[in-house]
Amino acid sequence: MNVTIEQLRRFLLRRHGLLGVRSFSGADGLMLYIRQCGCIQFDPVDVCGKSHELALLARVGGFSHDMLHDLLYDQRRLIDFFDKNMCIMPVEDWPCLEHVRKWYRENSRSMEQVEQVAQQVLETVHQRGHVSADELGLEGRADWYWSGSSLSRVALETLYFRGDLVIHHKKGSIKSYALASDCLPHELLNAPYPFQDELERMRWQILRRISAVGALWNRASDAWLGVDGMKSEQRKLIFQRLEAEKLITPVNVEGLNTPLYLLSAEMDALQKAASAFTGKKQARLLAPLDCLMWDRRLIEAVFGFSYKWEIYTPAAKRQYSYYVLPVIYGERFAGRIEPVADRKEKILTIRHFWPEKGFRETAAFHKALDDELHLLAQFHGIETIEWT
Repeated sequence: MNVTIEQLRRFLLRRHGLLGVRSFSGADGLMLYIRQCGCIQFDPVDVCGKSHELALLARVGGFSHDMLHDLLYDQRRLIDFFDKNMCIMPVEDWPCLEHVRKWYRENSRSMEQVEQVAQQVLETVHQRGHVSADELGLEGRADWYWSGSSLSRVALETLYFRGDLVIHHKKGSIKSYALASDCLPHELLNAPYPFQDELERMRWQILRRISAVGALWNRASDAWLGVDGMKSEQRKLIFQRLEAEKLITPVNVEGLNTPLYLLSAEMDALQKAASAFTGKKQARLLAPLDCLMWDRRLIEAVFGFSYKWEIYTPAAKRQYSYYVLPVIYGERFAGRIEPVADRKEKILTIRHFWPEKGFRETAAFHKALDDELHLLAQFHGIETIEWT
């Protein structure tokens, strides 16, 4: 199938709920979007909202902190665990991630120290219902990822990664853990691992990643992070099998020398995207780790928008700034913006907006951007927006 670049753009933006009015609404809409993507990436950095919060705010009408907390820790329709790095995903995906838990049971750091206290920790958590690292109060420190940490934290996180514990709730950046058996259904915890071998597991993950982005190519990509052990030969074989099974379909896009693969079930939606968008243009602020941005080379090829999250770039080498969000307006990327939320003073400061080359800032665009910034401020309980 041959499509224009404009058609592919409309398809991607529409399926992500970013073209026109928000197509996902409320808690059920949030669940619908996450099931479509498989998972959304979690990140704890909070400059103007955490990355996963910004991703949902851009798409889900009525989204709030309480809505996500309720789905994660009260209803437990969602769970936070590893997929493409740390992610939020439907709880029914628990059996599919046994390979991650198994790896941590066999390979995590400071295993000997953790084993010595593991039973004590599990008994304490069970007795108290839920425990944070500060409340656990084990003496000593242990080697951990990035740096050493308290034995309490290392033990709790290790048992969480292994699947013995789940996050009971979070308060700010403080995580409290509970026994998985006290929070998740017995049938789910004891469900068999659904994959016969590693190739079958990778197949599931490739389909999941294509669904998360909307379209991917059969080549190296950051979207494959978390598909552990996959080499190019395995990826090509899996793509061939998925195409033969008519689960994915290759599409030739004008201007691209590599075909893109879409879920075959979404080809009708791609066909409908051939018609021009006639609705009202809306502005949206994308999260740095938004699913749509998982393959930034793809986004540059399709939208002509080059984005780098410069949070880990030394200040002197940054082209823009520390925490900058891509801005979509209608069917294109309009630029990038740097908002900073001061919840104590209740001020949302907009430090800068960088328009894309050739983008014309109209009164309609400024009104749409202002509406989206007010939604961001409202999400944080902020009343004042200041441009500096």
